[in-house]
Amino acid sequence: MDANSEFEFFISLAKNGALSATARELNLTPSAVTKRLNNLESRLGVRLVNRTTRRISLTNEGEIYLEHAKDIKAQIEEMEAAVTNRRSTPRGLLRVNAPLGFGRNYIAPILSEFLTENPEVEIQLMLTDRPITLPDESVDVCIRFGQAPDSRVIARKIAPNRRLVCASPTYFKRFGKPETPAELMSHNCIIIKQNQQVASAWRFYKDNQEEVVKVKANMLTNDGEIALRWALDGHGIVMRAEWDLAKYMRQGKLEAIFTDYETPEADIYAVYMERLNQSAKVTRFLDYLQDSFLNNENKERSFW
Repeated sequence: MDANSEFEFFISLAKNGALSATARELNLTPSAVTKRLNNLESRLGVRLVNRTTRRISLTNEGEIYLEHAKDIKAQIEEMEAAVTNRRSTPRGLLRVNAPLGFGRNYIAPILSEFLTENPEVEIQLMLTDRPITLPDESVDVCIRFGQAPDSRVIARKIAPNRRLVCASPTYFKRFGKPETPAELMSHNCIIIKQNQQVASAWRFYKDNQEEVVKVKANMLTNDGEIALRWALDGHGIVMRAEWDLAKYMRQGKLEAIFTDYETPEADIYAVYMERLNQSAKVTRFLDYLQDSFLNNENKERSFW
């Protein structure tokens, strides 16, 4: 049994926590799994797992072996990806994480089209109300607004995006249209709770000056689509990403204000680990994703 095969075997054993489950995953008999484990421990001269009748647990030596086995396996995969080159046929499991609304409305359709053109790729799309923090073994690419703060990851800009402040014409007809951000304090705003934080402090930038307005609201939600629906119903002023507002603005259902001010960055980024930089499935998906946004203006389905 070569070293890489040993690593894969032990990683599977640790993940499953049982000889029988490992046997099923590797398509071996339980006795064959027991023999491979005995041979591995015999060669190393240490016990790697503690056995019971139903489960196994790692010894201290087993924990050390598992940690290094994962690192070495990842390095081997990185080396093979670099050798085979990004122009090779994309294949294997592609795991993508995206925000709920944006992932449902835009990333999911793009993944569907991508799979049609790359049938050897398998897709897993996980939608969450907050970005997954990399490194995370459950995701290859994380779609997020704004650059990643962690220098250990690569953030590739997919498309420009702005945060806009808007409300329905009905709201402005009833309560008037504020001319400056400071006037928001006399209006009702719709607040979105993100990452367990209530975003009631709205920031605006103009002429290199920052203005922070602590807005008042009688409606709060952690779901951006609900906040948008409330704004469309005329209940208040909302700050949302341009991709979420554009079609309603084109239809005249929402009107933007303070367009001469800048707001906190909301550009769309794809975030991934350095080791995936040469992965054919990841690089092809990122290229496809970026092209989908760039070519969007020529399609019926428009993000802006």
